[in-house]
Amino acid sequence: MDLVTTLRWAAERYPSRPAVCGTGRQFSYAAWEARTNQLARALAGAGVCPGDRVGVLVRGGEPLASLHLAVQKLGAATVPLSTRFGAAELRYCLADAGIRLLVVEEATAAPAGTAVVGLPVGVRTAAELDAVAALEDDHPFPVTPAEDAISVQLYTSGTTGRPKGVPRSHRAEHAAAVAHVVQTQLRLGEVSLGVMPMFHTMGLRTLLASIVVGGTWVGQPVFDADESAALIVRQGVTSLYVVPTIYWSLLRTGRLGAAAALDRLAYAGAAMAPALAEQLTAEVAPGAFVNHFGSTEIYTFTIGPDVAAKPGSAGRAGIFSRVRLVAPEPGAPPDALVGPGEQGQVIVSMASPEAFTGYWRRPDANATAIRGGWYYTGDLAVADDDGDLWVSGRVDDMINSGGENIYPDEIEAVLVRCPSIDDVCVVGLADERWGQAVTAFVVPAQRVAPLAAATEALAYAREALPSVKRPKKVIAVDAIPRSGVGKTLRRTLVAGEFDSRGEAGG
Repeated sequence: MDLVTTLRWAAERYPSRPAVCGTGRQFSYAAWEARTNQLARALAGAGVCPGDRVGVLVRGGEPLASLHLAVQKLGAATVPLSTRFGAAELRYCLADAGIRLLVVEEATAAPAGTAVVGLPVGVRTAAELDAVAALEDDHPFPVTPAEDAISVQLYTSGTTGRPKGVPRSHRAEHAAAVAHVVQTQLRLGEVSLGVMPMFHTMGLRTLLASIVVGGTWVGQPVFDADESAALIVRQGVTSLYVVPTIYWSLLRTGRLGAAAALDRLAYAGAAMAPALAEQLTAEVAPGAFVNHFGSTEIYTFTIGPDVAAKPGSAGRAGIFSRVRLVAPEPGAPPDALVGPGEQGQVIVSMASPEAFTGYWRRPDANATAIRGGWYYTGDLAVADDDGDLWVSGRVDDMINSGGENIYPDEIEAVLVRCPSIDDVCVVGLADERWGQAVTAFVVPAQRVAPLAAATEALAYAREALPSVKRPKKVIAVDAIPRSGVGKTLRRTLVAGEFDSRGEAGG
């Protein structure tokens, strides 16, 4: 199945049903099908041909969703680019992907103008294309992409180096959307908040799954907790799929309890502390609460289908997935399985229809990540007696302190319950005695002085953690560095790129 047919069939089934709304324009399915036909013709007029890569540097909402669907109708591929990229990163991705046309908006025009200097890249604004589209024919464009044609090329967040291009086919995108529908227990006509950025797979999945079930996608270009809470209540949002940091922000608005229609919760992108899961369960009482564990490369690894009953568990393989735990040592083959209860690296079969086929122009990355038909995720986990996985961190994040292997996620899950802090990140900093010293960076709670927050967090750790896992030092900072989709950027703190507001211990 391809995405052009997916939208067309949804429009045939539910022509008058609301397809998209939110902070921007509203379209029924029939109107959205027509408008994206017009937009496809406007893109063709700007020189886009089948097989081309179209870069999109637009924050989100209906304009970005419509552009993505219109690009599909030309048999071209969308390259959604992070609006957090600097000019150098943006320029790298433009050249790497071979982008022919870059679509920008007012807020992104300046960095785009710097990035394209000297590159054979045309630039158009979304508003310009939209104005042209209004004058175009709204009949279907005579192109149906092949299932194995590239639909989208995403770029990894670059937390471990330069961004890697991840081409994903129409088949993989459709299979991932169907898997998302089943695994997060969505229903026909679901109303979903579309706030996750579409340069990340979570944002795309929310959009495409909404189309698969003939639902309503409530677009919000940029996350704002108060605006999001208002949209959830006003639009009758029934389903949320966001990162844990967004859930924390929504809870702090105090308005989730008024969201009477909301009863489907799912998260991905980062671990969720049990304390957050407990608060969401109490506030929302969801009918479904799901932990989705996956990646850009292979959308689904595992699914934890009942977060309320088993908070923190990543569950077991998804409906299109096959998962193993193997020895975490470099070069371990796919058959180097760990024993019961032992920690291993998560690897996932490349036979999944949700999987990519390899990184774009990066044979070095393929050699590291793909071996024997399996994708090596770099994530560490342990399987419990039920066969459910518990993710314990990343191979690269492991702290070796005094000869002991320590995993930051375990410490963070305890410290986040300290009432004096709002956020926490644990890393290993170089230390002459310990090799790496366990160090906690904390964000003080409101009306708590930074030094007091650090001191109280250290005292909390001494009460709640075994000695080997207790931080040697706690440092108060204004914010924990994270990527645009909520992934913690530990390497930033390890590199010393922080401003201390107060320290305890040491």
